[in-house]
Amino acid sequence: MGKTIVITGAGSGFGALAARALADAGHTVYAAMRDTAGRNASRVAEAEAYAAEHQVDLRTVELDVLSQESADAAVATVLSEAGTLDVVVHNAGHMMTGPTEAFTPEELAAVYDTNVLGTQRVNRAALPHLRAQEHGLVLWIGSTSTRGGTPPYLAPYFAAKAAMDALAVSYAAELARFGIETTIVVPGAFTSGTNHFATGGHPAEQAVLPAYEERYAGLMDQVAQRLAALAPADAPASLVADAIVEVVDTPPGERPFRVHVDPANDGSEEVSRVADRIRAEFLTRIGLDDLLAPHRTTA
Repeated sequence: MGKTIVITGAGSGFGALAARALADAGHTVYAAMRDTAGRNASRVAEAEAYAAEHQVDLRTVELDVLSQESADAAVATVLSEAGTLDVVVHNAGHMMTGPTEAFTPEELAAVYDTNVLGTQRVNRAALPHLRAQEHGLVLWIGSTSTRGGTPPYLAPYFAAKAAMDALAVSYAAELARFGIETTIVVPGAFTSGTNHFATGGHPAEQAVLPAYEERYAGLMDQVAQRLAALAPADAPASLVADAIVEVVDTPPGERPFRVHVDPANDGSEEVSRVADRIRAEFLTRIGLDDLLAPHRTTA
């Protein structure tokens, strides 16, 4: 049976690709994005055109992850229209590039607000419903930077993604007894097919940049070029969407905790395998191994 799914940050990139792929797979998909009547109006129109052309149930909903009121309203809209909500996909994110010293604390906080606190706002809106029905899936779009090789000049994004991963791991255990599953899909460095690099922000203050440019001239361009060179030419960003569809379509109780989609193979999968094993062993040692898989304690 098709599921009702909401995907944050679904105006472009992984979110838009996943929304279309999930709709193609027979699900009712809400592509959530902010400013649907303004700067994202064209993306709303594109989603509507895709739904009509392919005869799938792809919808859009206004959702700004920076606002609890917006998250609450979006989930209420989904429940009002579809009558249920089965899957929440945390995809919204923002990238900043540049020397770490150049960013003000406020700029770092803004990235954290979108990439981490945004997931918390959406969870607070959606989880009461998922807990009440005692089933559902929370799917987080992480990053191999959390545990893999990390080039410089991307610290605000990497730090926020690491925080989001830690939040997802904690939520997994805390939602298990409500029958709610957790999967973390971990994309590698896809330098095309998304808008991460194209729309990424830069430090507002420029004073420190010349000193870094003297020692690290052209570093960001070098990083982008070398990341692109690591990935096979036939590794499109749609691979991430395919992985999301596969997770959603896997029967409840059989979904993997973590799925890597990393054509460049930066080492994250190897490190995560160890970290996730240690987590499972520790919860078992302290008698909480039931939290490693979703289940219901009530009839």
